[in-house]
Amino acid sequence: MRKIVYYVATSLDGYIAAEADDVSMFAMEGEGVDQYMYDLESFDTVIMGRKTYEFGYQFGLKPGQPAYQNMEHYIFSDSLYFDNSHCQVNVVPVELEKLTELKDQVGSDIYLCGGGVFAGWLLKNGMIDELKLKINPLILGKGVKLFGDCSAGVKLKPIYNQSFDNGFQINTYKVINT
Repeated sequence: MRKIVYYVATSLDGYIAAEADDVSMFAMEGEGVDQYMYDLESFDTVIMGRKTYEFGYQFGLKPGQPAYQNMEHYIFSDSLYFDNSHCQVNVVPVELEKLTELKDQVGSDIYLCGGGVFAGWLLKNGMIDELKLKINPLILGKGVKLFGDCSAGVKLKPIYNQSFDNGFQINTYKVINT
């Protein structure tokens, strides 16, 4: 069975974006970012919520276009619709059954691109198997939380830690669902 891996940038205080979805304070270059880009090549499937997909529009993504060329896209949304025969992404309802289907398919692990609300829903429902946190050495104070408003408590088992010259770290954890 494939794992769902939440691989996301975060501040030390647990925010994946500042207010107004601002990510400009996060590292955009360097060895840690290069490692992240390399790691993305190992995924053949990406899942995300509607808001994360639409966030890509401000970086030139067009509606219905894939954000990652090497991955099959599943956008979980009950309101997103593309009236376009050239749509290259799958928009699916926010249901656990589709996630179970994806995990049961043959392929690589599944990249959870976010965002916080969707990740919180997945965490609450025991669907996240691994966390890969790109920890940026900064404190945002407020913004988009790593798991939205989810209050589910889970245990994590450290698997691997990488540190880079600029203080950037990639820490990998197995989620222990109890």
